[in-house]
Amino acid sequence: MSLTDLVDLLGRDFMQRALLAALLTGLAAPAIGTFLVQRRLALLGDGIGHVAVTGVALGLLTGTSPTWTAVVVAILGAILIEVIREKGHTNGDVALALLFYGGLAGGVLITGLAGDGAAGLQVYLFGSVTSISSTEVWTTAALAAVVLALTLGLLPQLFAVASDPEFARVAGLQVRFYNLLVAVLAAVSVTVAMRTVGLLLVSALMVVPVATSQQVARSFRATLVAAMALGGIAAVGGLVISAALSARATVAPGPSIVLLALAMFAATWPLGVWLRHRRRLHAPFPSDSDAPHLTSGEHHDHVHGDDCGHPAVEHGDHVDYVHDGHRHAPHGEHYDEH
Repeated sequence: MSLTDLVDLLGRDFMQRALLAALLTGLAAPAIGTFLVQRRLALLGDGIGHVAVTGVALGLLTGTSPTWTAVVVAILGAILIEVIREKGHTNGDVALALLFYGGLAGGVLITGLAGDGAAGLQVYLFGSVTSISSTEVWTTAALAAVVLALTLGLLPQLFAVASDPEFARVAGLQVRFYNLLVAVLAAVSVTVAMRTVGLLLVSALMVVPVATSQQVARSFRATLVAAMALGGIAAVGGLVISAALSARATVAPGPSIVLLALAMFAATWPLGVWLRHRRRLHAPFPSDSDAPHLTSGEHHDHVHGDDCGHPAVEHGDHVDYVHDGHRHAPHGEHYDEH
């Protein structure tokens, strides 16, 4: 396809709607995805996407909007997932897996009852943003606006709960409420991205831009802003690539968006390794072997390593890590403080 043909294609009404929907999705999905990554729940979006399949099927069966039925079912599924996760039983992963597979199987079964068969779910499983209608664009815009307004407006509270829930609870924040709010916003983001990248690929757009921004950003706020920018570039860029290749083959926008996001991560990863190496060289504590050790009996959940993001200081035959204003190192079952 020549450049003139591509410009002509991008100027058509259906492509204008697709570009707007892709941009909104690219901004909203990484915004809430930043909090999921911070809480080590990167695959929560994937699980909600499976549950939302049943919501789409209910919309097809009842003849109502699949988007709104998916929103309702995805929110209910997200709340149930959050409740199961909060209980923290040893078989919690098994319960979540049953919910995921049940959502996908229920969606295929109900779609069959609706007379469409599994093929009727194709546009929702892998996305079909170029066929999006004006009504669906307005719906996407409204849902994306809700996600962005709550995510950015409640940024201090959501960050406190995601990074240190015990401190947030002591500070008087309703930790359970904000955890449920993040789960609900993740469910809404999944349905926002449903027509752009599809329910089976939506988690990639929520996580990969965040992982890419973490390679270069040092603060949570910078990571959030960079992830939103990268998500917007990946969504719009992937759609344009798909349109450019459409003259030779049928290329769905969803996979091209995800692959472009992965390509940006691969391009920034060496830069992230170099930046982390430089930060370790400029650690705020001197590398000496005379600093005394004090055994700490406090429980410490964080596992330090080469990619943990905390400055490392060589100390004799081991490595200390600078964390929350102090310097410590794991030794067997305890931590030594300096």
